[in-house]
Formats: sequence, structure tokens, C-alpha cells
Amino acid sequence: MKTKVLYKIIQSIKNPNLVLRKIWISSSKLIDSDKIYLKVLYYLSIGKTIDFNNPKTFTQKIQWLKLYNNSPICTKMVDKYEVREIIKEKIGEEYLIPLYGVWEDFNEINFETLPNEFVLKTTHDSGSIVICKDKSKLDFNAARKILNSSLKKNYFWKTREYPYRDVKPRIIAEKLMSNEDGSDLSDYKFLCFNGKPEVLFFASQRFNNRNEPAKFDFYDMELNHLPFRSKGHKNSEQILKNINSFSKMKYLSEKLSNGFPHLRVDLYLINGRIYFGELTFHHDSGIVPFIPKEWDERLGNMIRLDKG
Repeated sequence: MKTKVLYKIIQSIKNPNLVLRKIWISSSKLIDSDKIYLKVLYYLSIGKTIDFNNPKTFTQKIQWLKLYNNSPICTKMVDKYEVREIIKEKIGEEYLIPLYGVWEDFNEINFETLPNEFVLKTTHDSGSIVICKDKSKLDFNAARKILNSSLKKNYFWKTREYPYRDVKPRIIAEKLMSNEDGSDLSDYKFLCFNGKPEVLFFASQRFNNRNEPAKFDFYDMELNHLPFRSKGHKNSEQILKNINSFSKMKYLSEKLSNGFPHLRVDLYLINGRIYFGELTFHHDSGIVPFIPKEWDERLGNMIRLDKG
């Protein structure tokens, strides 16, 4: 066993819940009951029990939504390829990042037809992405390993988020977007409740070279900084004062989230233009605590559940 791996194991034992959570997640396919699986996952993540008959906090209601937010339209909305049709119909094709192609296997990609710069990502999960800034320097074997490995996984099992269960695994290539001034791309994540954007989630310093976690901040719709954060992430020292096209982004978020008790709408602002990022029904999968804890309940009060 390598020393680094052994050291990580020793460190993790300091937090037994973290160890047990990893074991529980790795055993996900052995657990038939979604309720039992989510109850244990929630306890190991948040440290509290959950009553599915009377969820109160944001993180509890997210678990409830995982079980019952299972309409086929939800699957289409989280599919990074299929959602493009929804965006085109609801707000317009001009908000879509240009698409170069879609494939079911890495070996199907004809790289000669792609431009020198592009982004490859899978349609059904989170984080499986290959950024190519120079095609002549692309490590094709590494890219193949990342993407084909992702194609074999079903994102549903880890956190039992039903919209992801039936997404068809594919690879898409999109235009590599960049700001003309060379600055990092900023994406604005609107937490919408019953069709109304209420909270802006903004991540910054994600691409620093100090191996530090990104900074997470939350704002209301008047761009007042809200006094809470996600566990494991500090607030940024720089507070947003003004965002170009903020009113327009709020309007688009409202149109896209209409009809759903909770939906996170991610938008980019690149060179003065708004682009669609993705839709997420379960922010942080409801397994990342808020600090201070009172905000879990305050945000939970914004979700109105239809429990039949």
C-alpha cells in the first residue's frame, strides 16, 4: 500500500462518519430500499435523522424530492444533451453554448472534424469533463479513460437522484468558452423555489493554484450578501456589488424553473452574453450542511412540497 493512500486512510478515521459514508456509498447497489439508503446517507452526512412524512429543512426536503421528483421531464432536464431542446423552446437557442457533436463512445469521435479548442463532457453525470485548448497536445488516452469510465457509471446510485437514473450516457463536444480579458468564467447558480429565484449561489477562486477549496457565497435577489456558507468552504473576501444582466438572468431562471418546487438554474455571463449552464434539482444533493445550521430550516421554508 502506498504511503499517501495509507496516510489518507489514517486521516479519515478521525471522522468515522466519513469512513462509514464512503462504505455505504460503495454498497449502494446492494440496498434495494431508496428510503433506507437515503436515511442512512443523510445521517452520515448531516448527523441528523430524517422523517420523510414531515421533512422541514432544505436538506431534508431535498431527500424527499429525490424520491418523488421523478417525472420523465426531469430526466430530460438533467441530460446535458436533451436539455438543449428545452432551452431552445423556453428561452431561445441564443443562450446555448455551440455544440459540435454527440457520441455514445469515445472511439466514435472524429477529432479531425473538431476545432483546435473544445470541451468534452458526459451527458449523465457530474465532473467528467475534458478541456482541450490545443488539439495537437491532447492526451487522447487520458481523455478516453476519463470519459469511457464515466459512460459505464450510473450517477443515480450514489445519491439516488431519480432524474439521473434513466439518462442515456453519451459524450458531447461543446465550444470552449472564454472571456476576452482572460479572466475565469463565472457561473451564477440561481436557487429557485416554486418558480421564483430567491438565492444566488456563487462560487469563486475555483481555479487557484494553491490547492485551496473554492469560496462559496450566497446572495438574495437584491445582491445582499447572506450570512451563511456551505460546510467545507469559506466565504470570499470579495463581495459582489453589481452583476451585468442580473435582472435578465433572474427572468430566465424564473422561466426555466416554473412548475417545480425547487430547481437550481446555472447561467454563465461570458463577454457580456448570457449562456445556459445546466439544471439541477437537488443542490449539493442535500448532503452538505449549511453553517450556521439555522439556514437549513430557513431555506427549507421556501420549498413547498405537494405530498398528495
